[in-house]
Amino acid sequence: MLTEARSQFRVMALSIKYALMREMLNKVSFFSNVVFMMLNNASFIIQWLVIYSIKKNIAGYDIKDVVLLWGMASGTYGIARFFFKNAFNLSNIITNGKLDAFLVQPKDVLLSCITTDVEVSALGDILYSYIMLCIYGITIKNFAIFTLFIITGGLLLVSISVIFSSLSFWFRKADMVSDTANSLMVNFATYPDGIFKGVAKIILYTIVPVGIATYLPVNIIRNFNIYYFMIVIGVCLVIIAFAYLIFYKGLRRYSSSNLMISRI
Repeated sequence: MLTEARSQFRVMALSIKYALMREMLNKVSFFSNVVFMMLNNASFIIQWLVIYSIKKNIAGYDIKDVVLLWGMASGTYGIARFFFKNAFNLSNIITNGKLDAFLVQPKDVLLSCITTDVEVSALGDILYSYIMLCIYGITIKNFAIFTLFIITGGLLLVSISVIFSSLSFWFRKADMVSDTANSLMVNFATYPDGIFKGVAKIILYTIVPVGIATYLPVNIIRNFNIYYFMIVIGVCLVIIAFAYLIFYKGLRRYSSSNLMISRI
């Protein structure tokens, strides 16, 4: 089993490597995408600076905490979109019968599908996230925890997208549900969790687990809590397993489009 898993991850790494090499054929476009994404993210921090010049504390967050929150949100988004770009196009792939090329390969269908392309601008998000960590205050401990949680957060974003996209095996318009879930995961991740109350907060920790992907990790870095740490890791593993389960359950219903597509 370990040999098989190692082989699968090696194939996944090669797939990402070749996708990145394709993107780097035009180096000007490659680096401009990365830089402009970082500048785009920085523009939103300027808005928060203006807000905090008026009020020093918002829902228990000061400006440094918001900087850390933005770093975490950017990092999770960057990991998800750079390494697993096709997870956010999975509904379209399923609906249009484009899984054929992945079904004939002796590899994990889901991993093969979602790692065949990269989003170059997402590298800007990852770099930006570490700049925000440096501004917040970087230590070896913070760096290690932050790196772990942008990975778990990215995997959560991917898993949620896979779960909702897999509904396309049953429903034709499931892409609308998937797009909405993806937007909620990204949009709510950049606001202090203290501003959400009642049902909204419950939703953000369950159906759309922004709280597990972003809020709890930020609170753990601010004030380490082993209980919250284990919750984040445990929930992440459960949701990844559920994403695999629902995808492969739906795959039994898949109808080929008979497209003649080959992958190398």
